[in-house]
Amino acid sequence: MENISFKVEAGEALGIAGESGSGKSTVALSLLRILPQGGYIRKGSITFQGQDLVTLPENEMRKIRWKGISIVFQGAMNAMNPVYKVGDQIAEAIKLHDKGVTDSDVKERVAKLLETVGIEPSRSNNYPHEFSGGMRQRALIAMALASNPVMLIGDEPGTALDVIVQAQTLKLLRDLKDRLGLAMILISHDLSIIAETCEKVAIMYAGKIVEYGDAVSIFKNPLHPYTQGLIKAFPSIKGSRVRLSSIPGQPPDLLHPPPACRFNPRCPYVMDVCKKDEPLLEEQEKGHVVACHLY
Repeated sequence: MENISFKVEAGEALGIAGESGSGKSTVALSLLRILPQGGYIRKGSITFQGQDLVTLPENEMRKIRWKGISIVFQGAMNAMNPVYKVGDQIAEAIKLHDKGVTDSDVKERVAKLLETVGIEPSRSNNYPHEFSGGMRQRALIAMALASNPVMLIGDEPGTALDVIVQAQTLKLLRDLKDRLGLAMILISHDLSIIAETCEKVAIMYAGKIVEYGDAVSIFKNPLHPYTQGLIKAFPSIKGSRVRLSSIPGQPPDLLHPPPACRFNPRCPYVMDVCKKDEPLLEEQEKGHVVACHLY
């Protein structure tokens, strides 16, 4: 992941899209400084409410996690401890961050959180395996909201859910964002989810942002060949029937990425300059930037 830069305001949602392995989840884990062993932030800054999270000591960073920024992890079943009741897992987040809160207050807050996400409060005594996939995903959202965070990150919140439950989960996230004024980052490789939910979009390829701007301009006028390929590979419900086209080839090995523009081995418009010079992110329309030698 290199030279990633974006901004999310309160009450705004940013969608990060791209193929598997493009670095989307790494962005989320970097924001919370919970990268897997061996991973670290080499340079740069993460400014949250005026503080640089990169230089923050670990004990101070723990206060930011869940209270400032919380995350709905990918794969709800794996993200919950199978031997603890769902209500106890949500309660733990509350007790950890709100010192001095009474047991009766915690119980009340757990019940309200479950109600907020459309789960009967009495189900707090169930274990994760007693919930369906959609309910587990909603319980994870309740857990992420337990300490009233300022920002919520959803890492592929629709993964492994059927389209009905996925639609309910996304509607819930949209409603919560509007009602609570949350800043939100939604990570997905499904462009329809991002188009429906987000005001801003960042398209990632091979660890870099190749296009960034407001959702309307990116979906109406995609400039980067990779963004164009992603949109063409998705069927339109209302548009005319056309044959879907896929992007040829595979995502590159990030240990040995292609020289200059990392998309050049798969790009239909590749030129000599694409293999020699790396394109810079430059503004083509107001608030719409793209890294491509075509412009």
